[in-house]
Amino acid sequence: MKRFNSLTEVRHELTAGTLTCRQLVEYYLDNIEKKNGQLNAFLEVWPDEARQQAEAVDAKLAAGTAGKLAGMVIGLKDVLAYKDHALQSSSHILDGFKSLFTGTAVQRLLDEDAILIGRQNCDEFAMGASNETSYFGPARNEIDPDRVPGGSSGGSAVAVQADMCLASIGSDTGGSVRQPAAFCGVVGLKPTYSRVSRYGLIAYASSFDQVGPITRSVEDAALLLEVMAGPDEFDSTVSQEPVPAYSQLLEPKAHYRVGYIRDTVEHPGLAPDIKQALESTIELLRGQGHVVDAVEFPYLDFIVPSYYILTTAEASSNLGRYDGVKYGYRAPDATDLESLYKKSRSQGFGPEVQRRIILGTFVLSADYYDAYYTKAQRVRRLIKEQTDELLRQYDFLILPTAPTTAFRIGENMKDPLAMYLADIFTVQASLAGVPAISVPVGHDGQGLPIGLQVLSGAFREADMLAFAKHLTETVGASVVAP
Repeated sequence: MKRFNSLTEVRHELTAGTLTCRQLVEYYLDNIEKKNGQLNAFLEVWPDEARQQAEAVDAKLAAGTAGKLAGMVIGLKDVLAYKDHALQSSSHILDGFKSLFTGTAVQRLLDEDAILIGRQNCDEFAMGASNETSYFGPARNEIDPDRVPGGSSGGSAVAVQADMCLASIGSDTGGSVRQPAAFCGVVGLKPTYSRVSRYGLIAYASSFDQVGPITRSVEDAALLLEVMAGPDEFDSTVSQEPVPAYSQLLEPKAHYRVGYIRDTVEHPGLAPDIKQALESTIELLRGQGHVVDAVEFPYLDFIVPSYYILTTAEASSNLGRYDGVKYGYRAPDATDLESLYKKSRSQGFGPEVQRRIILGTFVLSADYYDAYYTKAQRVRRLIKEQTDELLRQYDFLILPTAPTTAFRIGENMKDPLAMYLADIFTVQASLAGVPAISVPVGHDGQGLPIGLQVLSGAFREADMLAFAKHLTETVGASVVAP
């Protein structure tokens, strides 16, 4: 069976009668069996359920009652609640835990006849830029298994890259959908903060976390956002804004105003091949008649520090519930309540999660709250205001998704600062709460994918997706490359 790059291709064959959903599921299950042992993208596969769902969808297709996602086989990052299925956030501390309910985003996928095939590896509690902090070991990049797939949604990106499912649903706190999409040569979308309900998403940093799709085409990303977005009675923070039919609004305009942040192109940490790809894209867009200007953003050096102060503070609070008492891992050698807390948390959490909890607890402490947390909130406000102002002047901002292509496993693990700086170009959208998408725009000299990021104003996903589709069609063909 050939590799499918969009649901449109799948539906064409389903309609023609040359394919059934059951055959499609068997194809993906076969790929998982062949590849997952090396790539470690899936932590758990649900073959019997996927087959049953496929047969039910085939019956609906025959009856003409199938939903929008009929024929789409999807994997879920191990942070999304699916009733009666294991949910661990790739952490030892949630050993044995099964979700008691299905999250809103996942339920909306099921309601539109998506077929769920398995649970995917990620950085522990979504804390990481390489998928190396997972309790279950790193996921690996299919192009070079000695390299990382990015993080935290690394397993989700590899699963799409390696044709183990058509799409994945991940989460993006500071780039956790976009950066792995860039490293794996696929499409990764972070919606506007509050566009998609967080009900059923394990919390890392609640004022940043967003559910987002990883796909092989912009069209599929648009369709998945269309299905998942919208008001939800279970999430008081979700937006009440109406949801456009994103999948029907992908026709780009003839001319756009595009800005690129000068300091990102001139950043000393930017790999030469990525710089060249960005500059080539700028020239191509100008040649197409778009206005493309260099813009100033004076807060680039403050983005990563403010992001890590705020997210670690929120993580410190959110992860307080994992104490060895209610569910999950409980230290077997505890002697009293205090030792139960200490031992369960020190044995259950990995080093990176412990580091971030300690950092967050420190910046929230009475002596340092104003010096760090309050100051970081003020910086976040400045970053948001400046980003919003630029996006009033321009339709989009374009910038690299990551400063490098996929690095080798173990390369940055001993240097947390180097790992944190992998987020330097993605956290701006997260701090500002605006939507962003990473699309592939070619490869570097080693054959590793390069991602280009597009930012737009809040709730302007329709315009951004149309422009992103235009980029994939005119700048890079990597969306459909193996």
